[in-house]
Amino acid sequence: MENIFDTTWSVPQVEVMQALRDWAVAFTELNQQMAAWLDLPTTDANALGQVLWAASAGEPLSPARLGQLIGMTSGSVTVLVDRLEGAGLIARSREHTDRRRVTLRPTAAAEDRARAFAERSSDEIAAVLRHTDDDVLRQATLFLRTITGAATASARRLRGTPPPAEPER
Repeated sequence: MENIFDTTWSVPQVEVMQALRDWAVAFTELNQQMAAWLDLPTTDANALGQVLWAASAGEPLSPARLGQLIGMTSGSVTVLVDRLEGAGLIARSREHTDRRRVTLRPTAAAEDRARAFAERSSDEIAAVLRHTDDDVLRQATLFLRTITGAATASARRLRGTPPPAEPER
């Protein structure tokens, strides 16, 4: 099979892109396992995961931001949030001076269920993190933030741009 990457990329550059792809696949499988654990559709579990991560970072999400993160329209996000709220996993709140702004927060039940999943699923990842030198982790974090920024910029540039027409055969 022909290499789809620019032939001017070095072997280490291609290898890092392949490793990032492998991580994305493994992370997707973990999300699918979390969905099964929580008895949720994968999309709902992914959304709940985003809400949990944001809340734990002290940066709760709005429905609009959640939609951006999971690639859903505002109408679809509303239906999804309604489902998660109905299941007792998230709560909407109005925490801003602008009372029209809604913030999504995980419920204690969601946090407990996610914690139980993390306790069962994170042994191998935690072991790697514990045994990796802090300087290596800082370098990895810098690289991942930089490559994520580049991918985000690329997606932003491509948003709304139609794909090129396929050549006639």
